[in-house]
Amino acid sequence: MDQQKFLELLQGVQIPDTERVKAATTELRKNYYPNPESLLWLIEIFISHGDQAIRQQAAVEAQRLVKKHWKNISDAQKQQIREQLLQKTLNEEVKLVRHSGARVIAAIAGEDIENGQWANLPDTLAQAAGSRQVSHREVGVFILFTLLETASPYFAEQTAVLFSILSKTIHDQESTDVRINTLICLGAVATMIEPDEDPESLKLFLEIFPQMVSVLKNFIDAKEEDRTVQAFEVFQTLLGCESALIAPHFKDLCNFMLEIAADTNNENDARTQALSFLMQCTRYRKMKIQGTKDLGEKITMTSMQIATELEDDDDEDDETSPARSALGLLGLLAESLPPRQVIVPLLNALPQFSSHQDPRYRQAGILALGMCVEGAPDFVGTQMDSFLPVVFKLLEDPESGVRHAALNGVARLADDLAEDLQNTHEHLIPALLKNLDAAMQYAASGNNDKQTLDTMKASCGALDSLTEGMDQEIVKNYLPTLVPRLAQLLDHPDVGVKSAAASAIGSLASSSEKEFLPFFKDTIEKLAQFVELKSSNDELDLRATVCDSIGSMAAAVGAEVFQPYVKPLMQASEEALHLDHPRLKETSYILWSTLAKVYEEDFTPFLEGVVTALAACLDQEEDNLEVELGEHAQDLLGQEVIVAGKKVKVAGATDVEDVDDMDDDDDDEDWDDLTAVTAVAMEKEVAVEVIGDILTHTRQHYMPYFERTIEAISPLVEHSYEGVRKTAISTMWRAYACLYSMMEDKTGTKWTPGLPMATQPTPELVKMGEIVTTATMSLWEDEYDRGVVTDINRNVASTLKLCGPAILAQPNFAEAIKNVIFAVINRVHPCQQDLGDELESPDEDDAESSEYDWLVIDTALDLTSNLALALGAQFAEIFKEFEKPLKKFASSNTPFERSTAIGVIAELTGHMGSAVTPFTASLLPVLLKRLSDTDPEAKSNAAYGVGLLIFHSQDSATYLPSYNNILSKLEPLLQTNHARSIDNACGCVSRMIMAHQDAVPLDDILPVMAGLLPLKEDYEENEPIFEMITGLYSQSNQTILQLTPKLIPVFAAVLGEPVDQLEVETREKVKGVVKFIGGSHPELLNGHPSLQNL
Repeated sequence: MDQQKFLELLQGVQIPDTERVKAATTELRKNYYPNPESLLWLIEIFISHGDQAIRQQAAVEAQRLVKKHWKNISDAQKQQIREQLLQKTLNEEVKLVRHSGARVIAAIAGEDIENGQWANLPDTLAQAAGSRQVSHREVGVFILFTLLETASPYFAEQTAVLFSILSKTIHDQESTDVRINTLICLGAVATMIEPDEDPESLKLFLEIFPQMVSVLKNFIDAKEEDRTVQAFEVFQTLLGCESALIAPHFKDLCNFMLEIAADTNNENDARTQALSFLMQCTRYRKMKIQGTKDLGEKITMTSMQIATELEDDDDEDDETSPARSALGLLGLLAESLPPRQVIVPLLNALPQFSSHQDPRYRQAGILALGMCVEGAPDFVGTQMDSFLPVVFKLLEDPESGVRHAALNGVARLADDLAEDLQNTHEHLIPALLKNLDAAMQYAASGNNDKQTLDTMKASCGALDSLTEGMDQEIVKNYLPTLVPRLAQLLDHPDVGVKSAAASAIGSLASSSEKEFLPFFKDTIEKLAQFVELKSSNDELDLRATVCDSIGSMAAAVGAEVFQPYVKPLMQASEEALHLDHPRLKETSYILWSTLAKVYEEDFTPFLEGVVTALAACLDQEEDNLEVELGEHAQDLLGQEVIVAGKKVKVAGATDVEDVDDMDDDDDDEDWDDLTAVTAVAMEKEVAVEVIGDILTHTRQHYMPYFERTIEAISPLVEHSYEGVRKTAISTMWRAYACLYSMMEDKTGTKWTPGLPMATQPTPELVKMGEIVTTATMSLWEDEYDRGVVTDINRNVASTLKLCGPAILAQPNFAEAIKNVIFAVINRVHPCQQDLGDELESPDEDDAESSEYDWLVIDTALDLTSNLALALGAQFAEIFKEFEKPLKKFASSNTPFERSTAIGVIAELTGHMGSAVTPFTASLLPVLLKRLSDTDPEAKSNAAYGVGLLIFHSQDSATYLPSYNNILSKLEPLLQTNHARSIDNACGCVSRMIMAHQDAVPLDDILPVMAGLLPLKEDYEENEPIFEMITGLYSQSNQTILQLTPKLIPVFAAVLGEPVDQLEVETREKVKGVVKFIGGSHPELLNGHPSLQNL
């Protein structure tokens, strides 16, 4: 090899000529870099060349070759290189080159340490770090940091030495580089500490922790943005380490971050970073926040205060301003913490905010409420009477910015509380229309300013959310008013206004169903003009929204009416896949899903193209996000990138070079890859769910594609994005249910509880069962994302309900179900733990759940019930393990936990049948106590449970002495206005009568019950009631015979619409009673032609 030629080629890489750079690089990689001598030449160039750029390039290339060639260099040469390299790096004047040299040293040290060489390096670094010369200290600490990355196992045994160095360098007053590098080193050291095994290192870390906070504070005060971002990243890293490392300082640290965030004298970036840290705390240390007195409330109130800084011209999509970040934090708090720590203080403050003379406070109050509703919809729904007057008032606020915020608040409330809000439609819809009309009139006079456009879009958005899912009987009355207005907006020049109007039309169609028919033709013809738009991203966004809206209209008007539009729409959706617009691709997939639901088997002609396109989506390549991020995050410090569809401020600490000195062109490309990968992952999430929809609705016509579909989906169970994991598992369970349903249709037999099964499943079903249970078990017990666990719980529960015990025959699966249920209901599943914590049950004081946290427990309890449904009497053995935690929930201080637990105990009792007998003595007192509960749902469920226990248990000696006590507790329930309580109380009494007729005073109680029939809500309880009534008629019981005139209209009601009031067998028995009455006393049926015609 020619050393001079080698140098010339290296210089050629620096020339701004793409072809020459490419040629030089190719020759270097092909003819030089495969040889160990190239490493020696590169190091020599770094040490001796006079050109800074060449030295820098040589160091970068040398670092890459160390792992490949260092082992081939003689020991004598190695020693000389180490000394010269270290000396040159310590004395290098250019920081960027100095850092590159340090990386070469770290790479060599990583190889040497692994082989027991360069033993004196730690001492050398300690000397450098303690040198009087600033540049030496900077290099010493920098090399230490890079070594902690490349040779961390070695340093895991040297933490005492590290702390002795870092405890001095953290106080360096001459160099910010030394302080930030020290901070980053300490972050790396934290990842190596195992507190239980190394209490001394834990002690040393806790001692230095306040100095770490001081370093961050100094950077913030000095307004050193880049250093501040790096320092924040270290504290973010600590949240992923063992919790003991920050536990003693946790409250003070959170308060410090709140002070930084709230201080308007600080740079906005620093404030946003502090809020970001609190978000991560809420996400990964929520139990710690929950267990720290008043901390959740303090974060809530501070966030509301920061939200008052929101200005009218703030970009709603810019989530990196302090005010927007504070609103995001509020949403996360509501999702993660119990309502008393977030929603209650927020609602207490809302009147003060909403009546404040400063409009920014009024705006912040309603925006905060809107952000929090998604995290705790059930609780917020119970408080609507207290805050709805505030909402109505703010919709008429004199300030347009406040009205706009109120419109957005209504949209968010309606997203999660549509059923509750629709009861206020007579007041709410006119208020929304008033805002829309005012903006439209203002725009008609030529004033299309941002404020007016925003008001129109927000008004449409509020109507969109409010009418989505609204009762057909309500929404149909608004169609003549709303549809023409929204159709008029489709002609507006602003694409965003068009899009908002189109989306609202889709919601109206979806809710009104056939009532939308008179408006369908004109509306779809108006929307059709947007179906092929593709000139700009805004037009493609509009096209995507219109695609969604048309899909809703198809579902509303039905297959026959929509038929003329199917083929052109499918062609347009196929074209949309090739326009490089992720959302348009996703809406095309969703459209296919909708059309498959509408047309079912008639969708078959499109299956080949649809399945091929969806398979191509799943086959897209995705890069390794962690590697790309680790190598390049530093170069994007302070920049904003799009991750998961959101702007994110990058705060990577994987590198500590000056950002200004970096050439980041290549790295921007890497981040472009990251954005693309994220978009692909989200696209796959939608595609997999759509496959499940299409498979379910086309059934046997999908079978030619079934096997390859499962092969494509199975690997996605291990995808890094939780949304893909969730939909992959869900679709596999839906595929299993589809196969089972087809088998059941073929055999004509329904499953019966218990194993072994009476009818053996087909080989195809057994194979699919093996695939889906294997995939599920690979995730379920160790999955950290609660949304994934919740969804698996739902899917397994639904499958057990639909398909019975067949799936339980799969090896180890029944045991896996038990393990997950037990872990979840004891709150020790990984998805219920703070990051880095050991699996342990929370303290009693911390056991209160947020609604999101409760959801995973609620679905596990539902799974328990359906497991009992599938096993029947065999579940009694399993119940022994679950009885204690269920009874613990039944005595919870939280009403919804008590009511849910009692409801599950009742269902388990019904599913076990007579096998519940051994548990009579332990369950009866629990149920009796809840018959006097303050919560109506708990009381209602207790009535249901008591009735089932008495009906099924054979231990009458235990429950008969309580009959009078039970009847006295049921009496108030029969006099309430709570429909479910009445229904369940009537069902309970009926079961008591059927079990021991002689122990119930029929003359007193039957007339009361007759006056409460027919049931208004819980039709399931019609079964015991009418079984009891028809049974008494068969006995010619005098009390029931005397009540016949009162019961005739009841019979007419339950035999009429809706038909699901009675099961078929019970319905026949009631008809038999009516025929008996018609034969003996036909005059009693006068006025009831439906009964006379039986």
